[in-house]
Amino acid sequence: MPASSAPMDKAETLAWLRRISGDLATVTIKRLEDTLPWYAEMPPARRSAVGLVAQAGITSFIQWFDDPNSTPWIAADIFAAAPRELLRSVSLQQTLQLIRVTVEVTEERVASKSEPLREAILLYSREVAFAAADVYARAAETRGLWDARLEALVVDSILTGEADEELPSRIAALGWHGHGEVAVLVGTTPPMLDVDQLRRTARKLGVDVLIGVQGSRLVLVLGRAELPARSEELTAELPFPEIARRLEPGFGPGHLVLGPPVPALIDASQSARASLAGFAVARAWRHAPRPVEADDLLPERALAGDPLAKQTLVEKIFRPLQQHSSDLVATLWSYLDNGRSLEATARELFVHPNTVRYRLKRVSEVIGWDATGPREALILQTALILGSIGTDATRRRPPSPRRTHG
Repeated sequence: MPASSAPMDKAETLAWLRRISGDLATVTIKRLEDTLPWYAEMPPARRSAVGLVAQAGITSFIQWFDDPNSTPWIAADIFAAAPRELLRSVSLQQTLQLIRVTVEVTEERVASKSEPLREAILLYSREVAFAAADVYARAAETRGLWDARLEALVVDSILTGEADEELPSRIAALGWHGHGEVAVLVGTTPPMLDVDQLRRTARKLGVDVLIGVQGSRLVLVLGRAELPARSEELTAELPFPEIARRLEPGFGPGHLVLGPPVPALIDASQSARASLAGFAVARAWRHAPRPVEADDLLPERALAGDPLAKQTLVEKIFRPLQQHSSDLVATLWSYLDNGRSLEATARELFVHPNTVRYRLKRVSEVIGWDATGPREALILQTALILGSIGTDATRRRPPSPRRTHG
């Protein structure tokens, strides 16, 4: 009877598929070794894990052919054989190659049995391909969330200076490619932050980047790196101020402050301290450029009580001048007190204006700042004031009482 022949045909087909499933798995593994070089080169343990997935696919097809309504859970269950090993060892492209080889072997062996069986194989392979894409998409999403949390933790450790022995391993887990100097860039978070665009721009500029968002504040930790995506037009490493200028469009409106470069990522908290302190007082400089270097905000930072700024002004300006020549210190004091007038300074010091001009040039050569510019004059005057306060305090300090023995 026609009504009873179809179920018998399907039952016979299922019984036949179950009998040859072992042979199908064996032929599939052999085909994988012959046609996929990446599979043959795998260590035995990983190759076994991938083989388990292929065998699970054949078994699940037979179950699905018995009950097509089970598609959602059976297709996803294929990857339960070794999901962690699969995702660590095999890319999505390689997984799709694995599916294709398995389907080809199965189709060659069983498609001739009946046209409905061939159509079932094609339909099922589509479901498995979608299931594989879903597995990898969810894994990528999970990895992305984990990376974002880890990156935020690393950036926070750098900003607070609370680095511990785990920081290098956390940085390595993020895939940091930096190999040299590091600088920290602080600005405002834009309304629509495009993190991917910032990373692409950084790669083209030859730097790696860690990104941290702290409310309205956007922090970038920049490190020099040799990356494959580095732009061919870069024949030499760009200075950090130029890198900051090219990254500037990725920030929101407001001030953008670049900390001084430090030798390595483990020292980045020093650059972060300077850039954060500069960002806090940048509004005090009416015409501050964007971006502005933290060391160009040393006077404002010192007035706000930043001990690092005070130390930098004394160690980079006052002490080098004092150690080089007392005449340079006296000339700079007089020049700044006399409104940057060469003639008034020469009269006070009883020297020729050309002598004043020569000494100011020597000041610039010794410390790198030019006293003839209004902004740099403010920096130098602040350094002289702080250095003199420290010197006077040292001179006035009473000697320590001498201990007596007896």
